[in-house]
Amino acid sequence: MNTNLTEIANNFQLEGNVTEVAPLGEGFINDTFIIKTGEGTPNYILQRKNKKIFSPIPAMMDNIQKVCVHIKEKVVAAGGDPMREAMTVTPATDGKLYFLDEEDEYWAVCQFIDDTIAYDAAETPELAYAGGKGIGKFQSLVSDLTEPLTDILPGFHNIRFRYKQWDEVLSKDPVGRKAKVAEQITWIKSRRKEMLDFWKLVENGTIPTRISHNDTKINNILFDKKGDVLCVIDLDTVLSSTVLNDFGDAMRFYTNTGLEDDTNLDNVSMDIEIYKAFAKGYIEEAKSFLTEKEIEYLAFSAKYITYEQVLRFLMDYIDGDNYYKTKSPEHNLVRAIAQYKLLTSMEEQFDKMNAAVKEFCA
Repeated sequence: MNTNLTEIANNFQLEGNVTEVAPLGEGFINDTFIIKTGEGTPNYILQRKNKKIFSPIPAMMDNIQKVCVHIKEKVVAAGGDPMREAMTVTPATDGKLYFLDEEDEYWAVCQFIDDTIAYDAAETPELAYAGGKGIGKFQSLVSDLTEPLTDILPGFHNIRFRYKQWDEVLSKDPVGRKAKVAEQITWIKSRRKEMLDFWKLVENGTIPTRISHNDTKINNILFDKKGDVLCVIDLDTVLSSTVLNDFGDAMRFYTNTGLEDDTNLDNVSMDIEIYKAFAKGYIEEAKSFLTEKEIEYLAFSAKYITYEQVLRFLMDYIDGDNYYKTKSPEHNLVRAIAQYKLLTSMEEQFDKMNAAVKEFCA
């Protein structure tokens, strides 16, 4: 990337002078950097937004700003610190929420929140509980946000949309892999009605549409030094959808005892204790706004999102590996099989999952 990052940074309304711009994190989707401005002034996070995934970027930034402003208002009303308990978007010098460079790349800046703790995995029930409270708190704060958000990820977690893609890929079989995965295709087919029946409840409003985060990994939650939830970050994926997607995706991420692409299926299962801990923390924060139908389908959402990921990995494998980055020709198939093992573990423990939700909602 032949970009003068200091010049990019200076196109934003920063306090203080830029002293350094350095890479931050691995950047699987966006390119992320920290802007340092010296003692007495805040540091900032600079990102080059991935326009191939998020479109249009200006609308995405508008979504983020709407959510941040709303959360800040709620934090102030509760006597909290809006600069630490919510993200702060820093505008460009022209007042826009982004800067478009000469190569038509989009950049955005937010203020860095210091003295925080972040975790890469929830390895204990205690940490899973805290993660559940973090996502539940975020959803609770935005549960009364009525301003519409632009759908910058059309079809995201929409199983009807995924089936349309799936049917097209199977009919084309572009690289001749379909016959090899006949067994795996039956996995998708056998659960199709169950998944569509759930999605119909979202489409007809029985399960309401709300603001959801859509990337509920625990490393998107910042904790203070005492271990309490401070705020949720990385809001690129905020959408109007069902909040069950957030719960389900968190359970797919938190509870897996193996790797997403584990080749040893004996490693892979759903940890019911981690599930219970996250569900308890989440419900404590979200119970006040969830409807009976949302509560009824909380446990199912874990199966739904995990199934969707099985479908997407398998579909990409059949399609010739065009979407996900792969490390080997069979990588997507390995992923699909490992995720299917996680799904079957959830199905085997589904009664326990539902019982935990009922207990915590009582």
